[in-house]
Amino acid sequence: MSTPSSAPSEMAFFSMLARLGSFSATARELGITTPAVSKRLSQMEARLRVQLLNRTTRRISLTPEGETYLAHARRILADIDDMEQMVSGAASAPKGLLRVNATLGFGRSHIAPLISEFIKLHAQVQVQLQLSVDPPPLAEDAFDVCVRFGELPDTRVLARYLAPNRRLLCATPAYLASHGTPRVPNDLAHHNCIGIRQGGEAYGTWRLSQGKRTETVKVRGNLSTNDGEIAVNWALDGHGILMRAEWDIAKYLRSGRLLQVLENYRLPPADIHAVYPQRHQTSVRVRAFVDFLASHFDQPSIRAEGLASAW
Repeated sequence: MSTPSSAPSEMAFFSMLARLGSFSATARELGITTPAVSKRLSQMEARLRVQLLNRTTRRISLTPEGETYLAHARRILADIDDMEQMVSGAASAPKGLLRVNATLGFGRSHIAPLISEFIKLHAQVQVQLQLSVDPPPLAEDAFDVCVRFGELPDTRVLARYLAPNRRLLCATPAYLASHGTPRVPNDLAHHNCIGIRQGGEAYGTWRLSQGKRTETVKVRGNLSTNDGEIAVNWALDGHGILMRAEWDIAKYLRSGRLLQVLENYRLPPADIHAVYPQRHQTSVRVRAFVDFLASHFDQPSIRAEGLASAW
């Protein structure tokens, strides 16, 4: 049975094997033979009494037990990096695994390019970016940094404000000419409204505020999706009224392809935040990445460009 001191090296070995995806690539990385990699994995599986990888002649894949082991191993290795950097001084360079989550459109167009720039500055950091339609639960230990929109219901995480972002109502000039332009929130109940099923927000319920008064309208329509880009395209095709974040539709408002509806009313904000668990507040790599995001979005030219180009 392995000693506690050998456990981190086993976790690092398995993490590398999963990342590279082959025995031969791992052997080259470690400077050992391919059979030696296979033997070491077999020894781990024998000790744990579970199979961690499925092996075929063409590829390897994680078993459910392997996925569990890998997720915990990566978190533990990252915690070890944090501890070593913390005790060695604040001047340490960021290093280790950084798991980032963002929404599909914004992550693809904005966060992925920023990660590319971040890695040029901090080559010892390994970033895993996962894009998802719905944000993961903040209480789960699945990510180190999540880029989130709107209100933050979980107080057990830390949040760094990145940029303002409004939700707006819009439709094409042709739709409004054919169906009329809403003048008050209750008029929306008589329109075809495009639905977006995302996150934990109440589907089909729109809240509009003016001064201290807030009105809740139950909207309906014959189109709904969980993908914001599809919803925008449906609105551009003239199918109805859409509620969407300003970063997503600003270029269409500027060009006149979409017109804002009920512009004198406010909708729930969609401000952009970087959120991360409280245990990462001393993490050098997390702090460096969040600071990098904040410095980027704090530039007025970047905000103007983002609102002009959308995601």
